[in-house]
Amino acid sequence: WQQHEGLRRVKRAWVIPPISVSENHKRIPHLLVQIKSDKQQPGGVIYSIKGPGVDEEPLGIFSIDKFSGKVFLNAMLDREENDRFRLKAFALDLGGTTLEDPTDLEIIVVDQNDNRPLFRHDIFTGHVLEGAEPGTCVLTVDATDADDPDTDNAALRYSILEQGSAAMFSINSTTGEICTARPGLDRETVGVYNLTVQAADMSGDGLTTTATAVIYLEDINDNPPEFTKEEFSMEVEEQAVGVDVGKVLVHDKDLAGSSNWLAKFTILEGDPEGAFAIRTDPYTNDGVLSVAKPLDHEVRDRFELTVSVRNEEPLEPLAPASPQALATVRVRVQDVNEAPVFRENPRRVSVLEGAPPGTSITTFTASDPDTHQLQSLTYALLYDPADWLQLEPHSGTIRTKRELLHPSAFLQGGWYIALVLARDDAEPPLSATGTLSIEILEVNDHAPVLQPTAGVVCGRPGRGGNMLLGATDDDRPPHGAPFHFQLSPQHPQLTRNWSITRYNVTHAVLAVLGELPQGPYSLPLLLRDSGSPPQEQQQLLNISVCHCGRDGTCEDGVLAAATAGAGITLGALMIILGSTILLLVLVGLGAARARGRRRALRKELLLQRSGDDMRDNILNYDEQGGGEEDQDAYDMNQLRQPELLARRSKAPVRRDTPLSSATSLSPRKLPSSPSDIEDFINEGLEVADGDPSVPPYDTALIYDYEGSGSVGSPLSSIVSSLTDEDQDYDYLSEWGPRFRRLADLYGH
Repeated sequence: WQQHEGLRRVKRAWVIPPISVSENHKRIPHLLVQIKSDKQQPGGVIYSIKGPGVDEEPLGIFSIDKFSGKVFLNAMLDREENDRFRLKAFALDLGGTTLEDPTDLEIIVVDQNDNRPLFRHDIFTGHVLEGAEPGTCVLTVDATDADDPDTDNAALRYSILEQGSAAMFSINSTTGEICTARPGLDRETVGVYNLTVQAADMSGDGLTTTATAVIYLEDINDNPPEFTKEEFSMEVEEQAVGVDVGKVLVHDKDLAGSSNWLAKFTILEGDPEGAFAIRTDPYTNDGVLSVAKPLDHEVRDRFELTVSVRNEEPLEPLAPASPQALATVRVRVQDVNEAPVFRENPRRVSVLEGAPPGTSITTFTASDPDTHQLQSLTYALLYDPADWLQLEPHSGTIRTKRELLHPSAFLQGGWYIALVLARDDAEPPLSATGTLSIEILEVNDHAPVLQPTAGVVCGRPGRGGNMLLGATDDDRPPHGAPFHFQLSPQHPQLTRNWSITRYNVTHAVLAVLGELPQGPYSLPLLLRDSGSPPQEQQQLLNISVCHCGRDGTCEDGVLAAATAGAGITLGALMIILGSTILLLVLVGLGAARARGRRRALRKELLLQRSGDDMRDNILNYDEQGGGEEDQDAYDMNQLRQPELLARRSKAPVRRDTPLSSATSLSPRKLPSSPSDIEDFINEGLEVADGDPSVPPYDTALIYDYEGSGSVGSPLSSIVSSLTDEDQDYDYLSEWGPRFRRLADLYGH
């Protein structure tokens, strides 16, 4: 290197031009170049190189002889990996001092045709309508080459190696675009084309590769549907609705499932009533014939239909002309057993209220549609809630079983609903239900009834001398109101003191015409309804005329309350309620006093019975007389000490009987054994029956204390589970004269 005026100039010997070497060079090591510095020192020059392929990746491709400066290639090169290497060359003396500035060493890898073309896809796909014109481009295939694009090694050319005998497609050798080559593409003939395409480098003369191009023909509606045969036969049962009768089969060459393939059917002739319908099966494209309206074998037993078919989409103009597809469908209607039919359903009839049993109401019959079959119908009542009707099973005549009453819980707005069942005798039998609606016509069989039947008015005209009268009628309109009120025509004298004027359709006003004395009055009134014919009856109205106060009201409220009935005033009503409450209080006090008296008597009896008596208990209760509480009318000691009867000059008598002469009685001998008790009792009975001075017959058999633990209970033990307050002794008055005393003591 020489340096002059600050500028540096590299000597020509140290500048190394680019070195070219072919890729895939097989002679290794291969001398590429020798570099040399003209500043050689006495001791010599040391050369070195650095850069990719030396001390950088990829390592070891290049090397240099440090003394001679020869650069060698130590490995095969691949241009597709590295198309050039840029190295730095250095020159040093033996001491390591730089003799020259580093210089560039560029090694260019020369390309060889060592890479085949590659298609971007193994399979290319395209679509084109059938019948497409020539020159219609479908798809483009393309390939790449890893070789140097600036050389023929990457110059590609395309071609079709195989597509079938028709050669329907062509390819642009430079661009790889595939287009139709001729007319006549028919999807129904060939639906898919498989083309084998090739790409070659070296402008078609070098390395090659292949791929597949698949071209699908898209369907157009160029084929109309056609019936598979001209006639179809089917059968269907009568009265069947909505059922499928059968199918008419068609064939269409167009793509199955597409709108070009889908068929549409029409019934052209043979079904003026619209009894049939036809639809398309979306899966098979066949026509499905079904029943749209009930068929009747007795009316028409066969049909001959003309059916046409076409596509949902119109045919393409390029499609060949063809006649309309037609087919004949014959349908035979099969006869089956049909249920009876009530032509009039519901049947509405009318019958008069109170019609006697056996009255004919109507003949409710059905008809059997099976006129070609010999069948008979029978009838029965299916629903007759009030059991009012009877039905003749063969004729269908309906009569009343009992009188039809009104009102009734079984009537709905005056109508009685029953159901009639008609059944044929086929196997199996069929039945029908008819509704019978019977209107119970109202009959004017009730006269109006006066309400109220009593009242109070003041005895002078004007205020207080009026009373509002009303009436009710059990009949329904129009046999009820308006009502007509009038004084009985049989008593014309009533019109001098009384008048009746209409108030509304159900009420009238009774008015006093002159001064009337106080007291009760009975006015015969004639009430008439508006029925046809009208019903009328004469009824008594009890009127109490009272003394009128200044304000026109009755002053004597008690009289009004006693005689007015439904027409009493508020004051009279309060007096009646007060009197009733007072009466109830008095009755309650009397009942409480009677109960207290019974308790006192019972305590006295228990005190008398408290002493032990060792005599045998008397268990024979034939007739007990007045009961154990009837002790205040005689002395019990007469039975305890019968010897006193002989000592007394006059026997005690009942205080409630008239005095009579008493007969002396001999002392009675007590029984010595239990077997003598019967004789002792009988003797006592005879003495008591024959002596008028002893208590009367109904009390003669009241006996002494019976001892403890007697199996017989005293009379007070009746209904012993209840207290005295809970017992009702009124029934004693119904037991006859012997229990009259008990009834007086215990009754309320």
